[in-house]
Amino acid sequence: MSEETAVDTPAAGGPESNEAATPEAATDPGLRDRVVAALKTVRDPEIPVNIYDLGLVYGLEIDPEGRVSIRMTLTAPGCPVAGILPLQVEQAVRAVEGVNDVHVELVWDPPWTQDRISDEAKLELGLF
Repeated sequence: MSEETAVDTPAAGGPESNEAATPEAATDPGLRDRVVAALKTVRDPEIPVNIYDLGLVYGLEIDPEGRVSIRMTLTAPGCPVAGILPLQVEQAVRAVEGVNDVHVELVWDPPWTQDRISDEAKLELGLF
């Protein structure tokens, strides 16, 4: 059985900003960090920031067997990369040492807003 890890991306507020203990820490404490690093290699084609700092990753779950489940969204429902970006995410995470399976779920609720962008990405984009 696994527990969901609330993703510690984006801006303050919202339940996703609180970190939860996960069972993967007992088996491979660096796996979560490697998965997040892989997520940060995937960039949104319209906004020049990685999807993690952009706040598109809503949930990250890793079980002790190395199965990774990702809940993510896009900046808009009509996003032209809706069919491509989740596949890029899956491929990036699948390449991580210790990952045995990847499932990416595209969700639309809650809708993405700029409030989810990390402070670092806001600086990069000149939003401060």
